[in-house]
Amino acid sequence: MSDSIKHECGIALIRLRKPIEYYAEKYGTPMYGINKLYLLMQKQHNRGQDGAGVASIKINAMPGIEYISRFRSVKTRAIDNIFKKIGQEYSALEEKQPDRVKDVSWVWENMPFLGDVYLGHLRYGTHGINSVDNCHPMVRENNWRSRSLAVAGNFNMTNVDEQFKKLIDLGQHPKHKSDTITVLEKIGHFLDEENQRQFDIHKAKDHTNQEITQLIEQHLDMQRVLKRSCRDFDGGYAMAGLTGYGASFVVRDPHGIRPAYYYMDDEVVVVASEKPAIKTAFDIEYSEIKEITPGSALIIDKGGEVGLKEILPQREKTSCSFERIYFSRGNDPEIYTERKNMGKLLCPQILEAINYDLKNTVFSYIPNTAETSWIGMMKGIESHLRDYRKKAILNQKLTEEQLDEILQFKPRAEKLVIKDAKLRTFISDNDSRDDLVTHVYDTTYEVVKKGIDTIVVLDDSIVRGTTLEKSIIKMLDKLEPKKIIIVSCAPQIRYPDCYGIDMSRMKEFVAFRAVLELVKESGVDRVKEVYDKCVAAAGTPEFSKINFVQELYAPFSPEQISDKVAEIVRAVDVNADVQVIYQRIEDLHQACPNHTGDWYFTGNYPTPGGIKVVNRAFMNFVENKGGRAY
Repeated sequence: MSDSIKHECGIALIRLRKPIEYYAEKYGTPMYGINKLYLLMQKQHNRGQDGAGVASIKINAMPGIEYISRFRSVKTRAIDNIFKKIGQEYSALEEKQPDRVKDVSWVWENMPFLGDVYLGHLRYGTHGINSVDNCHPMVRENNWRSRSLAVAGNFNMTNVDEQFKKLIDLGQHPKHKSDTITVLEKIGHFLDEENQRQFDIHKAKDHTNQEITQLIEQHLDMQRVLKRSCRDFDGGYAMAGLTGYGASFVVRDPHGIRPAYYYMDDEVVVVASEKPAIKTAFDIEYSEIKEITPGSALIIDKGGEVGLKEILPQREKTSCSFERIYFSRGNDPEIYTERKNMGKLLCPQILEAINYDLKNTVFSYIPNTAETSWIGMMKGIESHLRDYRKKAILNQKLTEEQLDEILQFKPRAEKLVIKDAKLRTFISDNDSRDDLVTHVYDTTYEVVKKGIDTIVVLDDSIVRGTTLEKSIIKMLDKLEPKKIIIVSCAPQIRYPDCYGIDMSRMKEFVAFRAVLELVKESGVDRVKEVYDKCVAAAGTPEFSKINFVQELYAPFSPEQISDKVAEIVRAVDVNADVQVIYQRIEDLHQACPNHTGDWYFTGNYPTPGGIKVVNRAFMNFVENKGGRAY
């Protein structure tokens, strides 16, 4: 993606189902769980560069032993920073008590972070300052282990205001108005209530308080807690939690917007945001990795027993398609195939744009995530060539020389765009940043025939268009091609996201800017018409039922908007013709049939909160208000 955007976080949970001595004997180290957590997080580092955090629980720790540990970091290499600290804890024990470290039980009791349940989180902040306080896991501690809670998630809630008010109505005094704190306190509240319910049941049977503590931990109904906590959540979420007594859970939204996968055997239960992380860390078959059902929670009790429990009724599955286009790691075999198909499905539009002149066309891509789709695109071009050759062979009028030329011809594939990822790392002032953005990418010279060739460059998506305008197109124009065609694997991003991605301000989308230009040229003030409808509906149920902004796009074809995007991203000093091609919605669905969440492109939000956000975001734009719309 040439335009950098921040996106979903990543989660990793490990529950050891055997005593710590088992792993020390079988794998040669009591650090087995910690080492696997490190691998799970490193293999998902694409999901968070703003910070990371881990928490662990020691199950059945004796009073006086720290049973819950947490460490978070916002350093440049946050994962390494965290696990270096954990390693230092172990080294310190070796140095101070060299004779005792052979006693695995003693190490378990005395080393922070060494536990039975682990929770890791990678943060890609969608709002707020990048501080340790904003990193997950968030912890709510209590002297009763069964009331303590650590939560980490990949989520955004669209109804934070309503959730905040509910906490106040419950009698709480929340310290912060954020979805993370709101979720933590909401689950924490119903966890407290379930503790009290269990306490009352067992107290009535004349058990002592110490006995009741153990009974609560045996009988606490985590499914009930989550049902009561999540019943009025609106958003996309995969939330993981650890309780102080050792039960853990991962709950997923009813539409399956945010991803969550799990694996279990007699040694471990593992949950992560992506399959490849589990596959690599535990060296298992892909078929052994399962998806957590939307609307359900994978609940692991104190004893290590596992159940997939319904929390909310499953709704139409609209898993995020951007996961497949860009965010997830491409070494997942399904994603790899889908991305290749995206590239292949773009071929008819590309061939038409170049007037089928493959001889004078150079194909390239913008690193790095577009590479797989580029492979698919090139296979599509080769497929077209095969059909062309078949017809040529059947054509008896061709000379032997002409036929030989056709059979020998290959599409021209070159690596024209090279990214210098570190160029802007230490540039802080805006003037310098704007000046240097033109040099973030470099190119390969002397492979383009000046004034003759068309350059086709594939990108995985075009969000803001800023880097295209200020850097890539200008850079490619210096090669002096006749034409530059920028191709996006994703359809036009027209609407804000509110389920986990930093895409909430409409004026930043180049497709939105394009439609505003088209509206202006039409002479009809549709912006005011749509705004007036939003204002009239605000505060009524319609505001969460009708996406009024869709009316702004309705009069214009996708091709009209694409052509206007091309005008916007083509700087005045660019000599080559510029064309922009986007993936068609129907082709995206064909490539990713199991991930139909396309609200970015169509405005078809799966939840009422999403519709409310897009209407509010449009109103903010017209009223020139900054910040998020939720």
